[in-house]
Formats: sequence, structure tokens, C-alpha cells
Amino acid sequence: MTDLSHIRNFSIVAHIDHGKSTLADRLIQQCGGLTEREMSEQVLDNMELERERGITIKAQTVRLEYKAKDGKTYHLNLMDTPGHVDFSYEVSRSLAACEGALLVVDASQGVEAQTLANAYLAIDADLELVPVLNKVDLPAAEPERIRQQIEDVIGIDASEAVLMSAKTGLGIPEVLEALVTRLPHPEGDADAELQALLVDSWYDPYLGVVALVRVKHGVLKKGQKIRMMSTGHAYPVDRVGVFTPARTETGVLGPGEIGFITASIKTVSDCNVGDTITDDRQPAAEPLPGFKPSVPVVFSSLYPADTSEYEDLRAALERLHLNDASFEFEAESSAALGMGFRCGFLGLLHMEIIQQRLEREFDLEIIATAPSVVYHITLTDGSEIELHNPTDYPEVTRIAEIEEPWIKASIMVPDEYLGSVLQLCTERRGEQIDLTYVGGRAMAVYRLPLNEVVFDFYDRLKSISRGYASFDYELDEYRIGNLVKVDIMVNGDVVDALAMIVHRDQAEARGRHLCERLKDLVPRQLFKVALQAAIGGKVIARETVGAMRKDVTSKCYGGDITRKRKLLEKQKAGKKKMRQYGNVEIPQSAFIQALRMGDE
Repeated sequence: MTDLSHIRNFSIVAHIDHGKSTLADRLIQQCGGLTEREMSEQVLDNMELERERGITIKAQTVRLEYKAKDGKTYHLNLMDTPGHVDFSYEVSRSLAACEGALLVVDASQGVEAQTLANAYLAIDADLELVPVLNKVDLPAAEPERIRQQIEDVIGIDASEAVLMSAKTGLGIPEVLEALVTRLPHPEGDADAELQALLVDSWYDPYLGVVALVRVKHGVLKKGQKIRMMSTGHAYPVDRVGVFTPARTETGVLGPGEIGFITASIKTVSDCNVGDTITDDRQPAAEPLPGFKPSVPVVFSSLYPADTSEYEDLRAALERLHLNDASFEFEAESSAALGMGFRCGFLGLLHMEIIQQRLEREFDLEIIATAPSVVYHITLTDGSEIELHNPTDYPEVTRIAEIEEPWIKASIMVPDEYLGSVLQLCTERRGEQIDLTYVGGRAMAVYRLPLNEVVFDFYDRLKSISRGYASFDYELDEYRIGNLVKVDIMVNGDVVDALAMIVHRDQAEARGRHLCERLKDLVPRQLFKVALQAAIGGKVIARETVGAMRKDVTSKCYGGDITRKRKLLEKQKAGKKKMRQYGNVEIPQSAFIQALRMGDE
């Protein structure tokens, strides 16, 4: 076991694209964690999606050995964290396992919205921050101005910020020295009862459930019988080790160390992230404070394209939930799409990533409904309900009031794009709280209704600011809103999968837009088909799909016109009768296309 004073646990926090994963690569290289032949770019981003999009989705951990200038050898436990707002839960879990953090800021771009959010997460977790200015080799780098900006905006001393370039390797030795000299070592007692925090878990096809743990007190050994404090289940430990980044078995983890264990855990639900692991024979009296459970803000239903894959989808969601505890799911069914699951996510990117992981890692074809948020409804009898799905909307006469979630958004944007960003926020019913300037950049703080943001706000923001705006938000409050449910009817029948809840002012535009889309998607029948958008009993938009017409007069050669007219009248009467009994078959592909309404 390593002496506590020779251990440093730290994470790297920063905005998207400020160089966290590249810095992690250089640190691994400098400490000889991997040979030159084994090295690859963004070595810790091992998921196919992470490499393709160039973002970090899962926090990864690695243990490095570093020989400092004072001649001592230190064990550095590095956690590379995501930068995107949708994965801030990953960041908060990683920070709970550390004592310090490197705050990486791009020396040309400066402090961005997510830099601020992640810095505050670290300060709230009582971590020591070491500011690092990356990309100082770029011609546009202004280290002195950015140092001042860090002090002005975040409020921490940046006079000793380390200057470096993760791409070229400049300043990496200084970063390592700063880690050893400026970050505190962990505290812990090897003789106390075992207390280890379960930081993450994932499913390995050969080893079963693998758990990432941070030992606070006591010692975790191979062969020991451990107990999960939340469920009370006990397991014998098969393997104990660390990532260097390769999986390396050590047989023992002491206080302050971060590593992995496998313990023949068969069921996914027994491994709760944030749980405390203790010894089965001599359990600890108290569990460690876990993490605040994440609160999903965006909901969407996932259905298998082939109904026979329902059980496969359930198994895949359970595996993913083990690896990503921040999304939730429960079974539901729809008349249009069959059996599926209602899932809750932390944001739109989070939703997209989960859908893509289901398709790639589990080879499933899925249909997702339009995203919606959680509404609080007070009924006329005084009771309150939470509404996750527009199809569960109660009768209008039973509703006293509806409250919708509002967020507090911080948008950082260069001056020249400020006007169009403010206009976008106003269009989305936003209320301005604050507008400040820091060195040529504006920071606008707005309150916005979440259901206006989940559709396409982020894409619009990026396009009007040419990708320069950065956006971060947190849930603020619930407010009473003038909201209505818009139903889509095909030939008088309500289609549950297309129902949506919108503000009354936008109901007509949204309803009309969806009817226009459906008009091109619903196949023509032998009779006219009415497509309507309605609020309660009031139709607010209508489109008609024209009837197909069979040529019934083709067998009439010449003769009197009344012969043809007779046949046409007969066809007309038949179509009228058909319309009475007519049942419109809508192919599933039409739903999928209509649900992609937000893509335009």
C-alpha cells in the first residue's frame, strides 16, 4: 500500500474542446503509462461514439507513477471528465472521488459557460483548483488577458497559472510539479472499518459487473467478503486492481486509492452508483455521503422498430443504466407504436447519445418520440400530479393550473452576435436577468421555459452565433403557464404518439406545421383523409389528403354520356360509404418521419 502523502487524486475540468483529453494523453505519456507504440490520440476516450464526435461522454480514470523533483515517487490518480452540460452528473461523481482539480482554460478562447459551471462544481465539492492555460502556442493566445479574466469571472487567484500546450507537450513537467506541490494528499485510516465509495460501474461480457471504487478508510483485498450498504447484499471479491490505463491487478487497495473490483455481481440493479462498500464481517457504522441523485429534465419514449425486440431493448437499457446512472426508464405502451419505454435524460445530447449507443452497442433499431419535459398539474380537487407524457394529460375540466419548469441559462457570446442571441431568447419567451461584458465577450443570463429549449434551441443558438456561443443551464423553478395539449387526428381518430404540450400562443403554428408534414407522409386512400390538429374539441389546423381515383369509365367506348355519368355516381356513393367505415392504415415510417419534426 502507498503512503497517503504520496497519493494525489485529481480530475481535469474544462469547457468542451479546451483540451482535457489531450492533456490526459500527455500526462500518461510523460509518466510512461503507455509505450509510444500503444499511445493513440484521446487514449481515454475508448467509446466509438466519443472518438467519432471528439467529445468525452464517460469519465475515465488512470493511475500514473511520477518521480518528482524532490526524488519521491508519487501515485497520481487522474480522472478525465466530460465538458458538456448534459454530462455534468459524470463530473460531479468524479469530483467526489478527488481532492483537487486542474482547471483547463483555452488561452485564446478564455472562460466559457461550462468552464464556469464546472469550476463552481469543484469549488462546491471543496476541491483545490490549479488553473492551467492551454494552447499557449497558438498565435491568438493571450495568456495575460485570460489570467485576468479567470480572476474577474471565476474569482480564483490565477497569478501562478501554469502555461502549457497539450498538443506539443510544452509545460507538461510544470503541470506535474504543480499537481504534487499544490494539491493536498488524501486523508484516511487503514486500520478503520472499510468504507469505499462506488464511483462508477459497467458491464463486461467476460467479468460481469466491474465497479470503480475510491477507498476512504480501511483496506479492500482480493478474497474479502464485501457488503453493499444500500441493498445489504454481500459478495466475495474476485479481482482488485487499477487502470494504468491497462487493467492491472494489484490484489489490494488502501485508503486514498482509486481502482476497480469485480465480485461476481450478477444482477445489474445491485450496483448502485454512490453506494458505500464495506466489509461484511466488520461493517462500518455509517455510509459515506453519496451523490445527489440526478434529476432527469427531458423525457422521450423509445420503442423497438420491430415489436419482437422489446425484451432485447429492456436488457440493453438495463446494461446502459448500470454504466450511466443518470438516465431512468419505465415500461409503457402506445396504440400507434406498441410496447416501449418512457426514458428520462439530463438533456438533448444525453438523449441522442443513449439512442446511438443502443443502436451501435446493442444493434437495435429504435423509434423515439418527440422530447417533452415534466409538468406539475394541480387538479380541481386539490391533488397534484406530475405529467411526463402528453398522452396522460387529464380532462381539461379537471385541471386547475399547470406549472412548467423554467431554467436559468448563462450564454457567453462575442459582441457581434449578441443582438441575434437576445432576439432568439425573446422569441422563446425568455426573461433577461443580467447582461455583463468581460473583455469583448458578453455574458447574458436569461430565464427560459425548458420546453422551449428542448426542441432546437441549442442548434439555433450555434447557427446564429456561428458556433461561438456557449450555453450552460440549471433548473430554476416551476411557474404557472398558459399551456395546452395539441392532439393530432387522422380521419377523426386521435394519434397518441404525436400529442404535444405547447404554449397557447404557439399551438396553432406547431399544429399546422405537423399537419403539413403528415400530409406528405400519410398514403392516399380511396377516400379523402382529414388531418387535424385540435385543442380539446376545437380544431386549429387542417390538411386534406386527396383520394385516389380508379378509372371506372375505362370500359365505356363511345355511346351516350349518361352511361359514364351513371358509373361515376355509383363510384361516388361507394366512396361516401367507404368514408363512413374507412379505417386509415398509417405505416410506421410515417410516424418516424413526423416525429423528426424538430430536425428542420
